[in-house]
Amino acid sequence: MASKKENIKKELREKVIRVFESVPRQTFNYKQVIKSLGETGKEHKKYMSGLLYSLAKEGVLIEAYKGKFKLSPAYLEKQKQIGPFIEGVVDMKQTGKAYVISDDLLDDVRISSNNTGYALHGDVVKVRLFPRRKNQKIDGEIIKVLKRSKNIFVGVIQRTGNFAFLLPDSKSMPIDIFIAPENLNGAKEGEKVIAEILDWSPPSKNPFGRVVEVLGEPGNNEVEMHAILAEYNLPSRFDPVVEKEAEKVSETISKEDISGRRDFRKITTFTIDPADAKDFDDALSIQQINDSTWEVGVHIADVTHYVKPKSLLEQIARERATSIYLVDRTIPMLPEKLSNLVCSLRPNEDKLCYSVVFTINEQTRILKKWIGKTIINSNHRFNYDAVQDIIESGTGLFHDEIGLLNGFAVRIREKRMRNGAIDFERQEVKFKLDKDGKPLEVYFKDQKEAHKLIEEFMLLANKAVAERIGKIREGQKPKTFVYRVHDIPNPEKLNTLATFVEKLGYKIKTDTRNNIAKSFNRLLYDTRGKGEENMIETLTIRTMAKAEYSTVNIGHYGLAFDHYTHFTSPIRRYPDMMVHRLLHAYDFGSASADQGVYEEHCQHASQMERLAQEAERESVKYKQVEFMSDKIGEEFEGLISGVSKWGIYVEIKQNKCEGMVRLRDMEDDNYFLDEDNFRVIGYNTQKEYKLGGPVRIRIKRADFLKKELDFEIC
Repeated sequence: MASKKENIKKELREKVIRVFESVPRQTFNYKQVIKSLGETGKEHKKYMSGLLYSLAKEGVLIEAYKGKFKLSPAYLEKQKQIGPFIEGVVDMKQTGKAYVISDDLLDDVRISSNNTGYALHGDVVKVRLFPRRKNQKIDGEIIKVLKRSKNIFVGVIQRTGNFAFLLPDSKSMPIDIFIAPENLNGAKEGEKVIAEILDWSPPSKNPFGRVVEVLGEPGNNEVEMHAILAEYNLPSRFDPVVEKEAEKVSETISKEDISGRRDFRKITTFTIDPADAKDFDDALSIQQINDSTWEVGVHIADVTHYVKPKSLLEQIARERATSIYLVDRTIPMLPEKLSNLVCSLRPNEDKLCYSVVFTINEQTRILKKWIGKTIINSNHRFNYDAVQDIIESGTGLFHDEIGLLNGFAVRIREKRMRNGAIDFERQEVKFKLDKDGKPLEVYFKDQKEAHKLIEEFMLLANKAVAERIGKIREGQKPKTFVYRVHDIPNPEKLNTLATFVEKLGYKIKTDTRNNIAKSFNRLLYDTRGKGEENMIETLTIRTMAKAEYSTVNIGHYGLAFDHYTHFTSPIRRYPDMMVHRLLHAYDFGSASADQGVYEEHCQHASQMERLAQEAERESVKYKQVEFMSDKIGEEFEGLISGVSKWGIYVEIKQNKCEGMVRLRDMEDDNYFLDEDNFRVIGYNTQKEYKLGGPVRIRIKRADFLKKELDFEIC
C-alpha cells in the first residue's frame, strides 16, 4: 500500500504535468514550475528538480535547454490521439474495484466496482473515460472486454440446492462462478476443482462455468500443488505423445557427433549442483598451461544437438519456456529422458557440450576466450555442501582444483562488485517433507562460497557469449540475438526508497550509478537479521526494474554488465536454447535471424518465467501455512515486518513464516496507523508497534484457502 508521502509525490507529478499541458509549447525551469503551482509548489519544492528529470527520462518532458523543460513532441502527439476511449489491461482488486493500465496514458484509470462490467483480472478491455476535473485522477468505466486473459479458474465447490458455485482461490477474482448441475462433472460439496467460464453476458451477475477436472479434497498435497499449477495455467505433466517422441532420442554418441569438437575427456572436470538435482547442465574443467596460467572450461549441455528445430520437443520447450520449481517437485521443461539422462552431464559418461573456455593467469586476468562445441567426461558429481567442506578444510577430492577455482571466483566477484554490481543474497526457504508432502521442518538455504564459485563462472560465460555477438566493430551491422536485460531503476521509485529508509536510519546515495549500487549493497548488509530486512529487501527489489529477455540490448544494470545473456541452463530455460542456436548459426556464417520472431519468443519466455516464479511463491506460502496449522495456540518470538491500516505483519524468527495481527483483534486499545513513521499507535495508551520491533505472538488461525496466517499479541 502506498504511503502518504508516495501519494503526495504521485499527485505532485500529475499537477506538474498539467502545468506543462496548459501551455504545451512553453519551457519552464523548476522555479517557474514551483511558482505556477502556488502553495503546493512551495510546500514540495525539494522534490521538483528530481521530478522534472524523472519526467524527462519517462519521455513526458524534454530538456530543451540546460535546466529548462517542455513537453516532448512524442507525448504531445500521443495526447492528441487520445479520445474518450482507451484500451488497456485490467488490474482487479479483491474488493471488486480495478485499475486499467494503458500505453495511451501515463496514469492508470480508476474503475469503481460498479463500473467494471464483465471484465476480470488481466483482461484487455475498452474503457470510456469520464470527464476529468483539474488535478484529479482519471476515472472511467469498462464498456467492452476485448480479450480474456484466462477462462480457467481453481476453487472450491459450494452447493446451494440444485445448483452450485465455484469459490475461486485467486484474490484477484472477486466473483463466484455459477455451475449448473449438468456441468458439475461429478464434483461434490467442498471439493477443489478446475472450472472454465463458458459465458458471461448481460444480465447475468455471475459467469456461467463448468467443472473440467475434479482435483479432490482441499489440504491434500497433490490437490494443492496441482491447483497452484492450474491457477497459473502451467503444465503438470507431458502428453504421452511427447514422452514417446523423447524416447526416440538416441543416447549413443557417434563418431560423426564428435567430429569437429574439442576433446576435454582427459581433462579434470566435475559438476557442482544441489544434492537433490538430477539435471546437470553445467560442468567446470581446469588444467594448468604453465607456471602462471590455467585454462578453465565452462561446459554446458548441448541440448540443441538433440532437440531439433521444428520438432515436437522444440515446440514443447518453446511453449513451456522454463522448468517450474514448486516446494515438493520439479516440472521440467523437457521430458526426463532428455533432462535427466541424455543431456544431463552425469559423471563418467561422455557428453556433448557447448563450452566457453577461459585462459586465466594467476592475477585472474582473462588472457583468451574460446567458444565452441566440445565433448567431456565428468570425473565426479559434487553437491554444494561437499564442495563447501573442501573449501573450508582444504582437503578432499580435487581440493587443489576446487581451491584454485574458488580463488579465481572470489577475485572475479570482487571486481564485479567494484564495477557496480548489486549483491542480492536472499535466504531461500526450504522444507523437509514426509512421504505425503507434509512439512516436518523449515530450514534456510544460504549462498555460500560453493554457490558463488559456480555463479561467478556461469556469469562469466554468459557475459562472454553476449559480447561475442553483441560487441560489433565499426561499420558492422548488429545481428539479432537474445539478451538478458535489466534496466536502470526508476528515479521516482529510487527517491521514494531513499526517503523511506532515511526514516529508519539508513542512507542511500542516488547521484551516480556506482553510488546507487554501493548504497544498495550497504543497505542490504546493514538490515540482515533485523525486523525490517524483508520489507527493505522487497522495496529495494521493487525499485529495480525486472530482468527479462529481449533482442534489444540495454545491458544488465544489476550485474553491471553491458552485454549479458543466458547460455548456461538450456535443459531448464528455452532462451538458452535460442542462444545456443543463434551462436552456432552465426559461427558458421548465417545471416541475421528475424528479430520480430525472436522478440516474440523473448516476450513469451519472460511471461512464463514470471508465472513460474509466482507459482513457486504460492507453493512456499501454502507450505508455511500448512506447517503452522498444527501449532494453533502456540507462542513464538517475532519481528514486525510491515504495518498497514489493517494490521501488523509479523515474521516468526525461527522459521520466517509471516502472518498478520489484525488491528480489529487488538482489544486493549483503539489502534491506528501512523504511515509516516511506520508504526501503529494506541489512541489512549500511546503504545506503539513499530517496523522492525520485537513482538511475541500466538498463532490464531491458519487459512489454507487464502494461504494466510492470523496471529494475536501475547
